[in-house]
Amino acid sequence: MSSTTTGTTTSAAPNPSSLSPAEAKGTGTGTGTFTLLLFASASTFAGGLETLRFPAPTTLRGVFEALEARFPGMRAKVLRSAAVTVNLEYVDFDLDADADADAGDEGARGVGDAPDDRREEARGSGLDLVIRDGDEVGIIPPVSSG
Repeated sequence: MSSTTTGTTTSAAPNPSSLSPAEAKGTGTGTGTFTLLLFASASTFAGGLETLRFPAPTTLRGVFEALEARFPGMRAKVLRSAAVTVNLEYVDFDLDADADADAGDEGARGVGDAPDDRREEARGSGLDLVIRDGDEVGIIPPVSSG
């Protein structure tokens, strides 16, 4: 059974018009929404929600800030150890480096093994990766079984 929420979720997300020029690079002029999928403990931490919709464009950093604002403690307890995908491609990011550097560029390495470097540059990288209208972002915490 899937849980979805809209409406109130959008108020917790960053306002696309408040993006800095660096964050907005390559986002175009339109706005829309993207889908955020929460798996395993991320869903549990969010009260069982599995799918959320947020306004686009934003950045991965903006997504994390919105999640922390809506679900206090999620950054430390879930996001710090989670893998993240954007449109089924893993994103390399370093939340510890972001805490140490205001710009958050330390440790950010871009989108997986993206074959098209121009696409990666247009979207940004790491925590500055631009999330666009129609994108699908997945938060995948580590799982174990036994």
